[in-house]
Amino acid sequence: MQTRKLGNSDIHITPVGFGAWALGGGGWQFGWGPQDDNDSIAAIHRSLELGVNWIDTAAVYGLGHSEEVVARAVKQWQGPRPYLFTKCGMRWDKNGSVSKVHSAESIRQECTDSLRRLQVDVIDLYQIHWPPEDNGPALEESW
Repeated sequence: MQTRKLGNSDIHITPVGFGAWALGGGGWQFGWGPQDDNDSIAAIHRSLELGVNWIDTAAVYGLGHSEEVVARAVKQWQGPRPYLFTKCGMRWDKNGSVSKVHSAESIRQECTDSLRRLQVDVIDLYQIHWPPEDNGPALEESW
């Protein structure tokens, strides 16, 4: 499959990646309903077999569950490790209510938590899920 350079990085990605939002399952504010983790892993593996070389997820998808499923799929995968992209800026409380949080402290903690859930030392592309709307101090701090 063809690849394209991602911005000014040394990363070359396929035009299509694997989006892992639905893998988070139901039971949270933006869930897609119940998902079978084994089916999700099989879908990731099939996309990789077809040449996809990156997976997009986010900490908030399934309140961390999507990242955990992606980790299991990558760990079981026998081929080259796909690039892992995830996002920050969306936090949840003990009741599962999601809100935007853009403080540097929160983003550092989210990154640490994502690295743990993804079971990797490096996140290939780390994105702000929904940047602050004010384009002011919150945006500057989050960057």
